[in-house]
Amino acid sequence: MTLNRRSFLMLAATVPGWARGTGSVAGGKADHTLRIATGLVELAPDRIISTRLYNGQFPGPLLRLTEGRRVVVDIFNDTDTPELVHWHGQTIPSDVDGAAEEGTPTILPHGMRRIDFVPKPSGFRFYHTHVAASSDLNRGTYTGLVGPLYIEPKENPGNYDREVFLVLKEFSPFFSRGGDMAMDALAGAPIAELVQMGKTADAAAREKAKGFEVGYGAFTINGKILGHGEPIHVKQGERVLFHVLNGSASEIRSLALPGHVFRVIALDGNPVPVQAEVPVLWLGTAERVSALVRMDRPGIWVMGDLADEDRRRGMGIVIAYDGQRGKPVWITPKPVRWDYTHFGSGQATIAPDETIEMTIVKRNAARGGFNEWTLNGEAFSMETMRPRYRLHEGRRYRLRVRNASDDIHPLHLHRHSFELVRIGGRPTGGVIKDVVMLGGFQELECDFVADNPGPTLFHCHQQLHMDFGLMALFDYA
Repeated sequence: MTLNRRSFLMLAATVPGWARGTGSVAGGKADHTLRIATGLVELAPDRIISTRLYNGQFPGPLLRLTEGRRVVVDIFNDTDTPELVHWHGQTIPSDVDGAAEEGTPTILPHGMRRIDFVPKPSGFRFYHTHVAASSDLNRGTYTGLVGPLYIEPKENPGNYDREVFLVLKEFSPFFSRGGDMAMDALAGAPIAELVQMGKTADAAAREKAKGFEVGYGAFTINGKILGHGEPIHVKQGERVLFHVLNGSASEIRSLALPGHVFRVIALDGNPVPVQAEVPVLWLGTAERVSALVRMDRPGIWVMGDLADEDRRRGMGIVIAYDGQRGKPVWITPKPVRWDYTHFGSGQATIAPDETIEMTIVKRNAARGGFNEWTLNGEAFSMETMRPRYRLHEGRRYRLRVRNASDDIHPLHLHRHSFELVRIGGRPTGGVIKDVVMLGGFQELECDFVADNPGPTLFHCHQQLHMDFGLMALFDYA
C-alpha cells in the first residue's frame, strides 16, 4: 500500500485498541456498533453490486441519538485499508469528528476504535467515510459508506403522523471527460467579474481540455432502483415528514412528488424561520432537507428526480395511497429555482468581528488529467496543511466566498454551523446550515461563531473537488 502524507497522518494518529475523544472508556457495552466491510447491495434483482458498507447494508443503520446524552460507538474496520467515520453536522471534538486533517485517529485495517461524544445539535445529521479517494472509485464517498443519523431534541413537538428517511445515492461510478454543469437549479445570476476570472484561468491553463468528472451507472433511493424497492404506503390526509439526504459523492439532486408540495421545516437538521412550501427540493452533496407533505392527492405516484435520464435509471421511489391501484405516474413540475432566502427571516443583524475572503478558481486538468481547485490561488496541501486560517474563540467570522468557476460547490464547515447572510445576490438571515450550494460564478456570505476549539476543516463536499484542492483548515489561536 502506497502512503501519501494524508495516509501517513491517518496512521500516525491511530491509537491501538479503543480510544475516545475526551478520555478513556474502559469496558462496558457500546450504545451502537458500526462494522465497515465490503458487501453486496441488491439495487434490483438483476443489478447486484459490491461496495463498502456499514453493517452489511445500504444505507447504513439509522442511528437515533438524544441531544445532550453521551453516546458510545464501537467502529470495526474489516477492510484492508484505513478508514474514518465523519459525524457530519455535529459540534463535537476534532479527535472524534472523523477527518485526518483535524487529527482524528484512523481505524486501522482489521482494527477497531471506541469513541464517545455528546450528540448536538438536535435534528437530521448523518455519518459517512472521510477518506481520500483521488482516482480510486472504490474508496471514499463513491462507496456505500453513508448512513442517516437523527438527534432527538430534548422536547419533540411531533407535529406529523410519521417520518420517512430517504437517502439519494448513485452507484457504479466511472470517469469521463467533464462538461459544463447545469446552473439553472439555483437562484441568482452570474457575476460578470467572476465569469471573466474563470475565462482568464481557462486561458492560462496548460491543458485546454476539461478534467475528468465522475458519471454513474445506477441511481437509487435507499439503495433501490425505482420500481424495485418497497413503495412508501400512505393514507389520505396523513402528514408525512420526509427526511431527505443527498448521499452522493458528486451530484446535485432534485426531488418532486407530482400533485403535492413540500413544506420545508428544517435544512441540514436546523429549523428554518419561514416554513415555505415548494414544489421541488434541491440538495447539494451532503445537504439534508426535512419537509412535511400532506397526502391529499390519492393515486400511485413516482417521487423522483427532475432529470429524466437519472429518474429512468433509478432515481425515484413509488408513493402508493392505500386502496389505489395502477401504474406509478410521473408528471414533470414547472421549473423552479432553489432559493435559500425563501426560508429566511429578513436580514442578519449581528455584525462580524472579522471577514475571511476566499475565491475559488479551477485549473483545468492540472493534476494528471484531474481539475485542480484553489482557494485564493492555493490548492490544499497535506504537506503544508495550507490554506490555513487562524480563529479566536468567541469571535464571529464572516466567510465571503466567490466562485470563479461554472461548477456548483456544496461547501461544508466541520464541527460548526453557519448562518446564511447573503446568497444568490440576496440578503437573508436565520437560515442555519452546515452545507450550502454556491452557484457557478456567484458569491456567498455566511457567518459562524468560533465556539468549538480545535482544528476545523472547510471544503467542497464533492469528492473530486476536495481530493484535488478545494479545502482549507481553520485552527484556533
